[in-house]
Amino acid sequence: MRMRSLLSLTAAAAAFALPVAVAASAPAAAADVAVLTTGGVGGTNVAEGSVISASLAGGTTATLYSSSTGTSGISCSASTFTATVDGNPTAPGTATESLTGQTFSNCTSNVVGVLGVTSITVNNLPYTTAVSSDGSVAVTPASGTAIQTTVVLRTLLGSVSCVYQAASGLSGTADNADNSITFANQQFTRTSGSSLCPASGFWTAKYSPVTASGEAVYVN
Repeated sequence: MRMRSLLSLTAAAAAFALPVAVAASAPAAAADVAVLTTGGVGGTNVAEGSVISASLAGGTTATLYSSSTGTSGISCSASTFTATVDGNPTAPGTATESLTGQTFSNCTSNVVGVLGVTSITVNNLPYTTAVSSDGSVAVTPASGTAIQTTVVLRTLLGSVSCVYQAASGLSGTADNADNSITFANQQFTRTSGSSLCPASGFWTAKYSPVTASGEAVYVN
């Protein structure tokens, strides 16, 4: 009788312990993967408040040409951008950023009558940047403002300043193959300034790699 009771008690204890052991050995549930990660696709989520930055892809230039198929205008061998992550939801979805800085330097012009490029300044920052899981990138200005760039040129007639605006915003494409964002033939219109500046400007640039805290950023 004592043996039977002991066996019953042992069996009951084993039955109670079994699910605990199974639960302890089960893998933890995978964390939700956000739209923006580092370390690879499905890697570490980029934290809100992180600063994202990039320079031009190696061997490329940022150009502002007078037509979408021409080669007359301005070319810059250096450009950078910085943005702060405002929201990074679970993928698929759309991450939002504030574009807080963008620079252009080492710029030249082949426009007749233009001797050089003094400066290119991006105005009305910050801009809102939306990066979606499908790789589409949209840049829009704050309400009541426009995406705007001021170009200062040295000409045969002295220094001239021209203002360009992109009324409908900018559209780009993110690519995980080289952690890049590319903008192709984004149209700007001259809203003020000398006729030595083209009436229209078509902007093209490729930034790579896009990084956060020194690590390449991927879109999920």
